[in-house]
Amino acid sequence: MSFIDTEILADVLLLSPGLLILGAVIGVALWLFGWRWHRFWIVLAATVAAGLFGLLNAGRFQSHPLVAAPLLALASGVLALALVRLLAFFAGGVAGLFLLQSLAPQWDQPLVAFILSGLIGLFLFRWCWMALTSWSGTMLLAYCGLSLGQHYRALDVPTWIEQTGPMLNWILGGVASLGLAFQFLLDRRRRRQRRRLDDDSDDLEVLPSRSWNPFRRAG
Repeated sequence: MSFIDTEILADVLLLSPGLLILGAVIGVALWLFGWRWHRFWIVLAATVAAGLFGLLNAGRFQSHPLVAAPLLALASGVLALALVRLLAFFAGGVAGLFLLQSLAPQWDQPLVAFILSGLIGLFLFRWCWMALTSWSGTMLLAYCGLSLGQHYRALDVPTWIEQTGPMLNWILGGVASLGLAFQFLLDRRRRRQRRRLDDDSDDLEVLPSRSWNPFRRAG
């Protein structure tokens, strides 16, 4: 089993080099700054998804696509940050329920599995988002990079994937793990800087002001 799907890769190969380069840049940004820019990514994903949904399903709501798509995109973008915790709970619950049905189908407790998995996803939201963005950036970079190599005839992608075999999965997993580690270290550094700034501001508030001095010479 390969992480690179040949059908998806065939569709990506049809894109222009400009779009492939843009996709690679977005993949690198996700891989590096998935958590640091998580508000931006959440709003962007919600806006694009709602816009596409309105564009494709406008007829069901008896509305014009060019009206339904911008309105749904705007509403989703505004509400994305307010509903992000609810979405994290729902996503964690669905993922846990899927894993339970795959690994232990004999344990017929869907409600318990959904609630417990949702709570775990909510409490581990930071780690889950780091892992998701790191993996998404890795896969996006892999698809776009392989397609660019095929486009400029620098690489025969189908033959190379067959020759690489399972080693390609290990390479992608290692790159995703490096992205997760980088995001964690970056977030840890930012937290230390913020804590240092908070401590400095507290110290400045405790120290007396130089303008107030009862023994200062008048005039």
